[in-house]
Formats: sequence, structure tokens, C-alpha cells
Amino acid sequence: MKISYDAEIDALYIRLVEGKHECRTLQLTDEVALNIGENELLVGIEILDYTQVLGAGNLPNVVLENISFTVV
Repeated sequence: MKISYDAEIDALYIRLVEGKHECRTLQLTDEVALNIGENELLVGIEILDYTQVLGAGNLPNVVLENISFTVV
């Protein structure tokens, strides 16, 4: 997973799956869109006007619970 923020356009992108994927976009609101890949795989989440949508303008703390990682 990769989370990136572009201050120039105030957009946050959460990439859940690495690599190139042909996606369709499901627009949830004017600011929030989901990128859906093959087999309905959620590839990423885009949030426009991030500072307005989520408030403070800083990335929130991320807490991972009950997640196991496999080292390759």
C-alpha cells in the first residue's frame, strides 16, 4: 500500500495494489473516487480537496490492526 499527497492540487491517493491496472472509476462524491480493476479489485482511492474533506490538512495517523505481512 502506498499513500501519496499532492499539495499543489490538494489530492490524496491511496494505492492498495501495486503495478499497472486498467481501471474504471466509481465516483462516490465530487471529491471521492474509487479505482476498480479487473475482477472488481479495489486498486485505489482518490480524495480531491483533501484538506476540506478530511479537515486539518495533515495526513492522519494510520493504525494497522490484525494485519500479518509476508516477507518475500
